[in-house]
Amino acid sequence: MLKIAFIGLGNMGGGMAANLVKAGHAVRAFDLAAEALEKAKGHGCATFGTVREAVQGVDAVVSMLPNGAIVDRVYSDDVIGQAPGGALLLDCSTIDVATARKVGEAAGKAGYAMVDAPVSGGIAAANGGTLTFMVGGSEAAFERARDVLNPMARAVIHAGAAGSGQVAKMCNNMLLAIHMIGTCEALALAGKAGLSMQKFYEISSKSTGYNWSLNDYTPAPGIGAASPADNDYHGGFASALMLKDLRLAMAAAAAAGATVPMGEHATAIYEAFNEAGNGARDFGAIFTTL
Repeated sequence: MLKIAFIGLGNMGGGMAANLVKAGHAVRAFDLAAEALEKAKGHGCATFGTVREAVQGVDAVVSMLPNGAIVDRVYSDDVIGQAPGGALLLDCSTIDVATARKVGEAAGKAGYAMVDAPVSGGIAAANGGTLTFMVGGSEAAFERARDVLNPMARAVIHAGAAGSGQVAKMCNNMLLAIHMIGTCEALALAGKAGLSMQKFYEISSKSTGYNWSLNDYTPAPGIGAASPADNDYHGGFASALMLKDLRLAMAAAAAAGATVPMGEHATAIYEAFNEAGNGARDFGAIFTTL
């Protein structure tokens, strides 16, 4: 059994912390929202009023926070120098690569082992313990991280050195956005051209058009796999979060000198969709614009 501080109990973090408890670990939880703390307490977590209290005496610290600025502040002010020197630090937030590397370097200078370990899979996978973790950090830190991440995971993959997990995450989600937009366009075109969308799904899901957005997360209501489309696009992965990830990818592409025309177009589409007031809707709701 490990003693683990879990910082950030939102839609993703709450389910992740609960799965650590189910695995037999002692979880010391912190969130700014009282409701999230109460829910965590119901799942068997011990709850605390500050990050500094939560990280006392722990073997590991896991964070799931909204953005890089918050990650930087929490680790600089409340984790590094407060958690025991031998504690492993794992940031599962989706943030920019530069900040991930900056925080990891600061942790290393203070004597901590740290990994960036963003996730793929969404709320259902967080609750079900079937996330995919893309882990950046040293081989030794990755091996230690496995014991913490496995109860929350379907797959735990070492992406490379510090920051590599964030690179993997932003590239994956850029590809996901492109797939989703293309899937929505193809479904809509099939229907308007006289082919039932259900028949198109049956054909393309078994042909070269196969992709996760079509087969496992079908964005047309009543077609294919059950998804937020069948719940008026509530739940799932919010379009505002997809836009956040796309902007991270665009910033990284600019810094790396990479050419990403499809990524740029996907970003423009999700920017317009969010500006129209759809940020809380699932990212598959792009289908409704077609």
